Amino acid sequence: MTLPRINKLSDMVDPVFDAAAHGDREVLSEEAFRRRIAIERKRTERSREPFLLMLLEAGVPQNGDKADKTLEGIVSAMRSSTRETDVVGWYKDRSTVGVMFTGLVVSDKNSVLSTILGRVSAALQEEVSMERFNQITFSFHFFPDDWDEGSSGRPSDPVLYPDLFSPSRDQRSQLRAKRAMDIAGSTLMLIACMPLFAIIALLIRATSRGPILFRQDRIGQYGRRFTFLKFRSMRVDNDETVHKEYVKRLIAGVAERVPVNADGQGVYKLVGDKRITSIGKFLRKTSLDELPQFLNVLRGDMSLVGPRPPVPYELAAYQTWHRRRVLQVKPGITGLWQVTGRSRVRFDDMVRLDLRYAISWSPWLDVKILMKTPAAVIKGAY
Repeated sequence: MTLPRINKLSDMVDPVFDAAAHGDREVLSEEAFRRRIAIERKRTERSREPFLLMLLEAGVPQNGDKADKTLEGIVSAMRSSTRETDVVGWYKDRSTVGVMFTGLVVSDKNSVLSTILGRVSAALQEEVSMERFNQITFSFHFFPDDWDEGSSGRPSDPVLYPDLFSPSRDQRSQLRAKRAMDIAGSTLMLIACMPLFAIIALLIRATSRGPILFRQDRIGQYGRRFTFLKFRSMRVDNDETVHKEYVKRLIAGVAERVPVNADGQGVYKLVGDKRITSIGKFLRKTSLDELPQFLNVLRGDMSLVGPRPPVPYELAAYQTWHRRRVLQVKPGITGLWQVTGRSRVRFDDMVRLDLRYAISWSPWLDVKILMKTPAAVIKGAY
């Protein structure tokens, strides 16, 4: 059994509700339907019960009687072939019809898709001609979608995040202001730090073999991968296994807080790492190893302010709700977590700080975080 209380195709619709009863069901507007998708994502993050979003496109020119009749047929079929608990609406107004199927128990996605597609196809063929039916395009999108370390490109499905991938006019204006701040700030810092870059480069070369810069795949906004830059603080060809195992424990909430000073204050961090070089300890302590990330900001991979970008194996260990920290805003060099909690808070609390920043973000908040960052750096990484 792959759907609750569904044993055959006809059970997709409660027998109490016939097509006429479904005819009065509300079809949500594009704005309302996309808002319901966002709400359903958050509900699923809490309940861990998946949902399925099905989109149907008419496949005919959007203007004209043919398009209108096909769309009317699709809407009528969706009203008659879905359960009362499912949500029907416009994913794109007068262009793409969407249906959210909730309350699913997905043990076999293919079986779920086959069941739903069979029921919906039969209903559609009663409403539109075979010619029009053959022009309809179906697409299916499960939430939560699959994120894993080996994902190539974007591990998230943009269709499931219309509120994030399609910002409003006001949001676009604010994002342009943020990008202008990033370009100006990173350019000034790169120019001002040129002498320091040269000194650090010489020290790295003099104390260990290997490249000056450390390059690593990181996950940016919307799951895009990019090459993350730091001054190298570790020996080359080291084993990542220790860090991978620690990250899994940290995200699972079972990592121990490690004392690092006399007053007993501890951090959630892998300390005493023997892979770190002598100059690397100083660079990490002072956060000077982060300076090359101004190049990432200038290139547009990062922002001056935002959540820290995770490595792929960290992303693979995330719970569903953790993922929003890499979706809602671009990653940054500094952020709310760095100036308030740093490594002294648990991973879940760090994610909550990142999400709080994403919800309340403004140019002025970025300025305040940037002003607090020097003091956080002076206190040291621990």
